[in-house]
Amino acid sequence: MIQPMASPSNSSTVPVSEFLLICFPNFQSWQHWLSLPLSLLFLLAMGANTTLLITIQLEASLHQPLYYLLRLLSLLDIVLCLTVIPKVLAIFWFDLRSISFPACFLQMFIMNSFLPMESCTFMVMAYDRYVAICHPLRYPSIITNQFVAKASVFIVVRNALLTAPIPILTSLLHYCGKNVIENCICANLSVSRLSCDNFTLNRIYQFVAGWTLLGSDLFLIFLSYTFILRAVLRFKAEGAAVKALSTCGSHFILILFFSTILLVVVLTNVARKKVPMDILILLNVLHHLIPPALNPIVYGVRTKEIKQGIQKLLQRGR
Repeated sequence: MIQPMASPSNSSTVPVSEFLLICFPNFQSWQHWLSLPLSLLFLLAMGANTTLLITIQLEASLHQPLYYLLRLLSLLDIVLCLTVIPKVLAIFWFDLRSISFPACFLQMFIMNSFLPMESCTFMVMAYDRYVAICHPLRYPSIITNQFVAKASVFIVVRNALLTAPIPILTSLLHYCGKNVIENCICANLSVSRLSCDNFTLNRIYQFVAGWTLLGSDLFLIFLSYTFILRAVLRFKAEGAAVKALSTCGSHFILILFFSTILLVVVLTNVARKKVPMDILILLNVLHHLIPPALNPIVYGVRTKEIKQGIQKLLQRGR
């Protein structure tokens, strides 16, 4: 069993130079079995997103604003997966539990900033569908490549700036003695609890920033789809409503996946005293893996243009 760094005389004053990640403290014997499905999901997420990126890059018919946003979503998914899953698998397979201070806080920054970047991307995609259905004649003049470029900069800058204080505040805390993180990842609260200082400000900022960013994005997504539904119900041409909604189907399914998993993680953390710690840890890991694995598959299966692009890509490889 791994012991935390401690001094024989006074463990509370020894500075800590690295952390030790302990996945599933109560069920460590399950780790090797759990590594197999996690590995398969990781390979699926990386392969599917890479294929989607290459397809959009090579297929001229996919050089459109909506697919550029989808490409941004795939890039965010890849970075999130690479930030979390390889370290989890290294713990499972090789017992490489140690993580340096810089690596831990970098992982914390990416996790805290890229998740709201994804929700913000979904929000911009919802606006794209709103303009396409509610203002189709104005769509080419509103949703342009320049619009996507500006939206991408906004997505990155807004979320990076507003979430940067989370790892910064956590890194400024004084850590002494205990260095064992009971988690597979450097989650903010899991790390903060090891400090010798009061981390109330850290906890409040994460709560406010998280709910402000994710909450505002999900509200605007809901608002966009409310307007879309109202517009569709007014269509009188036969089959027009179904055709219009089918263009939103993939996007709506992805938002549903993202929101549902996020809601489950939030609710289980709220009820953490009633939910086993190992379940909370597993949900946190899966939240960084399941959406990246499903996003490109849903779009690939439901979008005719992407399916045709992938088929052409496979034919080129023969």
